[in-house]
Amino acid sequence: MALKQLNVFVENKRGALVEITKALVAKNVDIRALSIADTEEFGILRMIVNDVDSAREALSALGCIVNITEVVGLKIGDAPGKLSQVLEVLDNAGINVEYLYAFLMRTERHAYVVLRVADNDVAESVLTVAGFHLISDADVCKL
Repeated sequence: MALKQLNVFVENKRGALVEITKALVAKNVDIRALSIADTEEFGILRMIVNDVDSAREALSALGCIVNITEVVGLKIGDAPGKLSQVLEVLDNAGINVEYLYAFLMRTERHAYVVLRVADNDVAESVLTVAGFHLISDADVCKL
């Protein structure tokens, strides 16, 4: 049930993100979650979008290097300590979280989180057993 995450290598220069977001708008792609990590010369833009294929097509047409990574999507209660509970479940199962970021929106009672781990299947299994609700690409399209 892993989510498909777009990874876009972006030159760290003025206007680069504008160009990317305009290309996505032209294909009617909606960004649901994002994270960017940069260095002096380039950055890695990670995104969860409503239409991965259209986004990849639009960004490739710009000359961007784009690849897809499967990540774990999770719906958790929007209250203090909920993220800590998730991290504790994974830690107790011996699962390292490489990175995480949150969705751009939340519902009245839930927050949505993206987790990158070495083994999505194991992480999804221990989180499900612990009572957490995983989300799918289809769920992202409904947000």
